[in-house]
Amino acid sequence: MNTAPALLRRLQMGDPIPSRAAPVDPATIHSASEILADIASRGETAAIDHAVRLGDISPGQPVVRDRADLARALDRLDPSSRMVLERTASRIRTFAEAQRSCVRNLELPIPGGFAGHTWLPVASAGCYAPGGRFPLPSSVLMTAVTARAAGVRSVWVASPKPTEATLAAAAIAGADGLLAIGGAQAIGAFRRGLFGMPASDIIVGPGNRWVTAAKQLVSAEVGIDMLAGPSELLVFADETADSAVVAADLLAQAEHDDDAVPMLVTTSSSLPDKVDSELRKQLATLPTASIATRSLANGFSIVCANMQEAVGVCDRIAPEHLEILCNRAETIAPRLQNAGAVFIGSLSAEALGDYGAGPNHVLPTSGTARFRAGLSVFSFLRARTWLRITDSTGAAPLVRDAASLARLEGLEGHARSAEMR
Repeated sequence: MNTAPALLRRLQMGDPIPSRAAPVDPATIHSASEILADIASRGETAAIDHAVRLGDISPGQPVVRDRADLARALDRLDPSSRMVLERTASRIRTFAEAQRSCVRNLELPIPGGFAGHTWLPVASAGCYAPGGRFPLPSSVLMTAVTARAAGVRSVWVASPKPTEATLAAAAIAGADGLLAIGGAQAIGAFRRGLFGMPASDIIVGPGNRWVTAAKQLVSAEVGIDMLAGPSELLVFADETADSAVVAADLLAQAEHDDDAVPMLVTTSSSLPDKVDSELRKQLATLPTASIATRSLANGFSIVCANMQEAVGVCDRIAPEHLEILCNRAETIAPRLQNAGAVFIGSLSAEALGDYGAGPNHVLPTSGTARFRAGLSVFSFLRARTWLRITDSTGAAPLVRDAASLARLEGLEGHARSAEMR
């Protein structure tokens, strides 16, 4: 009989949900702020100095890869990989364009005229894609393709030590160029508009804690998508779920990095033991087992008495990714309110969302799905409202009310301005 502790710790109903790691910490904020201040003072020289110091580039190595460089990387890429990137980009683009088509301008009759809003894209976007141990060309596609679908005119990518696939993805996405630097120095370059690119109106994309800290620090003057922490998956399963599939999906999340958070909520009292057995079996042949094993320690499983209780727990956790591996999953999904992205039914693997089924994989973490959505074309759009009065007689009720409300607040100048019409 196996007496080893469960790989996913067992929680009881009523136990507090373990807190997830904050996206940034004070020490990282301090380090990132010093880099940003240096870049604000010394510009491109500082950005290059920090990139060299932190190993993004070697002395003398080019920082900027222009469109011609990206196109050459695309030409060098093997045909099979190129076709995968192009098909994935097409799916992301199709989904993003369909989202954009849902966003309509508004014109509403009001007394004496019309009011409305106009949806406008930002002019420039900086798209970050992680490099390092696991480069993510998929994140280049998720961010830059979506920005283009929203109508953004200038789209630049930053990724440290970019692989050929990353450069090729930037070409396919239609990026104007790529900065081969990462961390806070890349965010500082986006904010300041260094290396020949315009200053970014919005900075998006996942990154490490220095990227996240820098995004937080610049967010008062530049738009950002979110402050994302370690990646998360919650599998919501009942007795019909295949324990091998549950384990495989949890391991897919666990292999991201040591801080990833795999979670299981179930109405089946026997499922956690079955999943634990499968986790051990699958870890034995998983190339990333050492990372996955460490991140499993961040996760947990909870057995709930019934479906209503389980739905409540899932909403309380508000995970980045939520898989529903239950009988009649499509009827359960509408009951769940808080998740960055939902994957409905046993065939809808979260990994398909990561790799370009269409919806974006840049998603809120650490419970922020309660009030924030994932990256989409909406992230790059602004609804600018407008007012047009053409009939002074018809607008008289508005004028009277505006003047009265202004005097109620003690602002006589406002009242007189309204009445001048």
